[in-house]
Parts: sequence; structure tokens; C-alpha cells
Amino acid sequence: MASKLLRAVVLGPPGSGKGTMCEKIARSFGLQHLSSGQFLRESLGGGVGVLAKQYLERGLLVPDHVITRVMMTELEKRREQPWLLDGFPRTLGQAEALDRICELDLVISLNIPFETLKDRLSARWVHPASGRVYNMDFNPPHVQGIDDLTGEPLVQREDDKPEAVAARLRKYKDAAKPVIELYKSRGILHSFSGTETNKIWPYVYTLLSSKIPPILSDEEN
Repeated sequence: MASKLLRAVVLGPPGSGKGTMCEKIARSFGLQHLSSGQFLRESLGGGVGVLAKQYLERGLLVPDHVITRVMMTELEKRREQPWLLDGFPRTLGQAEALDRICELDLVISLNIPFETLKDRLSARWVHPASGRVYNMDFNPPHVQGIDDLTGEPLVQREDDKPEAVAARLRKYKDAAKPVIELYKSRGILHSFSGTETNKIWPYVYTLLSSKIPPILSDEEN
């Protein structure tokens, strides 16, 4: 377990490799990887989850107030734990809600070129029940169109289809800009640019190592 109660966030547009980066950080530094998408899927059975389900099934972004309620509930349970947030906050409203329950130590922003994001998203297929993501170019399933673990069919989300990707990325950028500015003004934002997660990773590892002791070496990850 990390020796300090580090609270960190990884920001980045859809297709930027946030999930992969968070998994690497979590393994190397003993932080819990808290994914907003995972919490939303787990919440679908009750209360606020029923609201979220209506949006997820149509491939739409879940509104601020819904995802904020889900995330605040989960974070309240983890007041004494170090963690890493993935997919939250995406908007200024969400960032302000997060401020009310904790103080962030570190925000990592992934800057990936537009063309790279477009190509990654257009090649992305998902297993809806688990959230497992496949990329037909560099991480394809063993059998085309089928989830490796369950044998269930994969789907391409409406907003991953080529014609929807550009609008989706613009929407993300507009919403994320004030969030990035907020954390930049506090001196806790660290931006990393590149086209491959593995090439960005050593720089992220070095940054985190200056904050908390790693439990795995860079090469072990």
C-alpha cells in the first residue's frame, strides 16, 4: 500500500489510453484504480444507476449530476485510502464537487494528437457488460467480434463510429478546458504528449516516483 494518501487524477480524451496508464500506475505504486465507467456499470442495478443506464444504452455521455452522485458515493467510502481517478472529473462542475470532499495531489493530463485518437476510436470495439475494450489494430480479440473471456459479441459504440468521433473529441475538449486550467492554476497539473502509452510511461513513472515510493520498478511493469 502506498505510504502517503496520494490522490491523483488522469485526464485525457476518449482513446488517449487513460485506462492503460491508470493500470500501470496502480500496479507500480499500489494505488487503487477508480474508473468512473466501472462504477457506473456496477451502479446500474439501483437508484441513480437506473438513470445512468438510460444514457449508456444509447451510447450517450452520462450527465454531470448522475455521474457526480455515483462518484461521490464511491469516494466517500475511500476517505482513508490512496487512489487514482480515471474518467472523472470531466467537467468543471465535477471538479468542484470533487473539491468538496478531498484535495488532489496530482493531475496527469495526456495530450494525444487528434489523428491518433480518431484512428484508435474508430478501431475500438467493446464488451458492454464488462467494459473490456479491444482495438482491431493492436489489441484484437482472439476471434473477430467475440469477447475473449465470455464468448459474447462485441459492439462498436455509436460514438466510436468514424462519423461521430470528431464531434465527440470536440465536445470533450470544450468541457475539459476549464478543468485543465483549474488544476494548472493550482500547480498540480503535469501534461504528457505522445502517440504511444509505452513511450509516455517512463516520464509518468519518474513523476510519480518523486511523490511516493514505487512498489514495482519501471521495467517490471
